[in-house]
Amino acid sequence: MIVQEVDDLGAIDIAELLTESKREGFRNIHRLVNDYNEGSNRFQHEDEALFECRVGHRVIGICGLNRDPHSNGSIGRIRRLYVLKEFRSHGAGRRLVEAVIHKASNYYSKLVLRTDNPKAADFYMKLGFKEVKGDVRITHELGFGCNHGCHASIL
Repeated sequence: MIVQEVDDLGAIDIAELLTESKREGFRNIHRLVNDYNEGSNRFQHEDEALFECRVGHRVIGICGLNRDPHSNGSIGRIRRLYVLKEFRSHGAGRRLVEAVIHKASNYYSKLVLRTDNPKAADFYMKLGFKEVKGDVRITHELGFGCNHGCHASIL
């Protein structure tokens, strides 16, 4: 399994992710493709990224990092995590989120996400995220220990 940053979503084959996610009733990969094609989210800023997980030539998972639109730029948001069913519980999701955490820790004071899936919630809690109650925009967060954007740590 290899996790790497993707510069161009159109250059990788995520058809299998799209088909399976739709079949499971998840719309996040469909939204990823639509937002990318429309130009509303291309993970194009220095503090944003899109990561893929591959086994051989097969893309088995994807996960993005964006600036949280509801913050002043000091908070990152996990976006569009999806792993093919046959590869769940084999470390692909963990590796993708760890890549996002690593990138986010260079730019943000914390990382947030929203999920309504109990299995996903458990997954994030195992990775050190804390549950957030009473906020309609986020359900989980992970702090990085600085009170401002961590931009100063970048050389």
